[in-house]
Amino acid sequence: MKSDAVKKGAQQAPHRSLFNALGFTKEEMEKPLIGIVSSYNEIVPGHMNLDKIVDAVKMGVAMAGGVPVVVPAIAVCDGIAMGHTGMKYSLVTRDLIADSTECLATAHQFDGLVMVPNCDKNVPGLLMAAARLNIPTVFVSGGPMLAGHVKGCKTSLSSMFEAVGAYAAGKISEDELNEYENKTCPTCGSCSGMYTANSMNCLTEAIGMGLQGNGTIPAVYSDRIKLAKHAGMKVMELLEKDIKPLDIMTEKAFHNALTVDMALGCSTNTMLHLPAIAKEAGIDLNLDLANEISAKTPNLCHLAPAGHTYMEELNEAGGVYAVMNELSKLNLLNLDIITATGATVGENIKNVFNKNPEVIRPVENPYSVTGGIAVLRGNIAPDSCVVKRSAVVEEMLVHEGPARVFDCEEDAIAAIKGGKIVAGDVVVIRYEGPKGGPGMREMLNPTSAIAGMGLGSSVALITDGRFSGASRGASIGHVSPEAAVGGPIALIEEGDIIAIDIPANTINVKVSDEELNARKAKWQPKEPKVTKGYLARYAKMVTSGDKGAVLEIK
Repeated sequence: MKSDAVKKGAQQAPHRSLFNALGFTKEEMEKPLIGIVSSYNEIVPGHMNLDKIVDAVKMGVAMAGGVPVVVPAIAVCDGIAMGHTGMKYSLVTRDLIADSTECLATAHQFDGLVMVPNCDKNVPGLLMAAARLNIPTVFVSGGPMLAGHVKGCKTSLSSMFEAVGAYAAGKISEDELNEYENKTCPTCGSCSGMYTANSMNCLTEAIGMGLQGNGTIPAVYSDRIKLAKHAGMKVMELLEKDIKPLDIMTEKAFHNALTVDMALGCSTNTMLHLPAIAKEAGIDLNLDLANEISAKTPNLCHLAPAGHTYMEELNEAGGVYAVMNELSKLNLLNLDIITATGATVGENIKNVFNKNPEVIRPVENPYSVTGGIAVLRGNIAPDSCVVKRSAVVEEMLVHEGPARVFDCEEDAIAAIKGGKIVAGDVVVIRYEGPKGGPGMREMLNPTSAIAGMGLGSSVALITDGRFSGASRGASIGHVSPEAAVGGPIALIEEGDIIAIDIPANTINVKVSDEELNARKAKWQPKEPKVTKGYLARYAKMVTSGDKGAVLEIK
């Protein structure tokens, strides 16, 4: 066992004395040491129930003959961090989570791991750590929140942000806004639509690192506790069979994840996280592959914010495995690869069927014949940008309009709420990328304000920042190269005509190459917004959005 390095032999007597201080018995010292990485805290609604999940995992590990040891991981609530300087500290935690888990697991020589994340950065951060450490590992998340109910309609966090826009536009009263405030988020769990947290938890099933239901069983259901116990037992089976993350997270597994991503209509943030996880697994996940897979993958689900169904309904319809079973009818998945269940993908999904064709469309009747995410290129984004195509209304798939240019999110929000943005405009928010932000803030406030003010079907937004999974509309993010390094988005001027063609995967500013070159010659980099602390170090090391915003030593 790996943990023998801290438990066996005369040289390890000092180590054993410290295990004695922890209350370990001799019997426990003979068993595998399983680290349970807990993202529990009391500030993230998606994490407030993780203490119960962790207790269930501990029981599962112990029942299967292991010794569970709980260690922490930090977590940020993107909703609470939204719209102020706190959002600079969201994406950047992904790498802190991966690094700290690497430190804890290696320093204490754990034999296996059970990862207990839930929200946006914890899932990819812990998947990155799993690939890096490559010891037997299973994931079990905290589960999604149940939908809220306002005026007889189900709601989610995007409903709440859009209600703010509607209030600013005089479309709803203060009392109505308060009703949304009090009823939109009714339980613990990751927010109830197909936002980033739920996207990544679903893709953890698709890539093979989570058990069935990991992405969809609601946080408040007792089935989630049962799942956690099974995860604790399963890691012991993986240890016995010597099945490790890099046996599971192969190139074929990432292709499966991208395929399921397109079918579900996941958050655009998956286009940051999947390449970052793949890099840790030694795989180059070029974003052009996303369009190749999208071209042959039907979009089967329209969960909020793209539609009016929620995670609880996806769970009742059969969950991720039911979606995968549908996709297997078109031979779109690699079925012969091993997963954390100890079985292959094909074995996992063969008896899981679609129970609700209104929630999971059959492959014969998809929402669209192409996938939910598109990668665009053009003279604004020569290295790529991304859009959640499934959340864009038909009339905005092709759009031309004048650029309304802002060098930070706050200025854009003031203009939107001040009525200065009109139908046809293309809002450009720049210097919000991984380096320029720094931290690549999510733009849920401006996209929600646009939607809430009734402009969602007539105004586009492009940014070198990124979007919450709760954003909808023609919201195009991850523009690379970013403005802070002199990318073409920095050269756009007020009134320039921007042409967006999502079906053709193009985005261009209608300015000649000669004019862009002249503007480039005059361009000067801006002074860094942050000069000390973690964000300053992050800005120096982070790569662009098209590379997954990973950290590299220059």
